[in-house]
Amino acid sequence: MITIPQEYLYPLAGTLSTFYVLFYQMNSVGRARRAAGIKYPQLYAEKAEAESSINAKVFNCVQRAHQNTLENLPTVIFSTLIAGLVYPTFAGSLCATWSVARLLYTIGYSSGDPNARNFLGANVLGSLSQYTLLLSATWSVAKLFSA
Repeated sequence: MITIPQEYLYPLAGTLSTFYVLFYQMNSVGRARRAAGIKYPQLYAEKAEAESSINAKVFNCVQRAHQNTLENLPTVIFSTLIAGLVYPTFAGSLCATWSVARLLYTIGYSSGDPNARNFLGANVLGSLSQYTLLLSATWSVAKLFSA
């Protein structure tokens, strides 16, 4: 039987928070898709559509925020779970911070202005959280090997 330390709940809770970010983003993409009239399976509005319709441009921005989160999510989840083996509170806190940063990123990007994706420092906060998680996971594996 595997025993999970009580403190490992922090990385699990942090990881769970990422699913709520995705849920928020999926709903945002759906609303923006309907407002722009972009039919499935079209992934993005065409350039001409985005240039002539603010709703199409907003859709592209919301869709890109969601896609970018999906691109980064595996690194965040696995780094959180690995780093959490050695630094559970730290890893859980970093993951939760990343989730908050992704929400801010999505809110900013959803304005239709791609430059607004760093809303309240979301890009910096998210990147620092993610890189720190990756380094912490790497350090944790090295520490576990040497134990």
